[in-house]
Amino acid sequence: MVKIYLDPGHGGTDPGAQGNGLQEKNVTLAIALKVRDILNRDYEGHTIRMSRSSDATVSLPQRTNDANSWGADYFVSIHINAGGGTGYEDYIYNGSVSSQDISYRDIVHAEIMKQVDFRNRGKKRANFHVLRESNMPAVLTENGFIDNSTDAAKLKSDAYLNRIALGHANGIAKALGLSPGGGTTTYVVQPGDTLWGIAQAHNMTVQQLKDLNGLTDDIIYPGQVLIVSDPALYRTIQDGETF
Repeated sequence: MVKIYLDPGHGGTDPGAQGNGLQEKNVTLAIALKVRDILNRDYEGHTIRMSRSSDATVSLPQRTNDANSWGADYFVSIHINAGGGTGYEDYIYNGSVSSQDISYRDIVHAEIMKQVDFRNRGKKRANFHVLRESNMPAVLTENGFIDNSTDAAKLKSDAYLNRIALGHANGIAKALGLSPGGGTTTYVVQPGDTLWGIAQAHNMTVQQLKDLNGLTDDIIYPGQVLIVSDPALYRTIQDGETF
């Protein structure tokens, strides 16, 4: 059983970066909970532990000590950037790392970039505590800039947070070799596909497909992973049922 440690950055008395009416701690928690739910819904062969699942204060040593004592196989720390830039970037430790650190991060980075239209700021390295003190491969993702109005508008959209979370979940699953679960609800766009054709094949409308994936236009591209069914949002009403 693969052990995945999800770490929503900041929390409690530490709000993290702030801007445009958002606090980093709230956005990171929302994304991490969605990553957890997608992994549990679409994949099997794993178990998940979170550094926090509510607005709690958790120190950096508490996070890495917890992951280390649990024996996690992968540490994923989710953050939102600030400082006047724009786009997505991720980090691994800038000291000695394993080949898994590099390969896992490369896969996660690629899968996230399939889902989001943030500017790609690249794959980086840094001496962050959670990367340095974790005993397992670890990555820290920076999902847009909270003080950039364009990035912040995306971070205020629940549908866009779904896209960010889906990229994380698919990247983690691919890196760790998780098996699809019985309720897999994603589709990889193939050359020549259209939104209409994908929607028809999965018994939904184009608008439902766009809403599920936070799409504001009809542009899709090969390799993009789309959510094609979500029981929490769309359910067939049976005879005799009422709202």
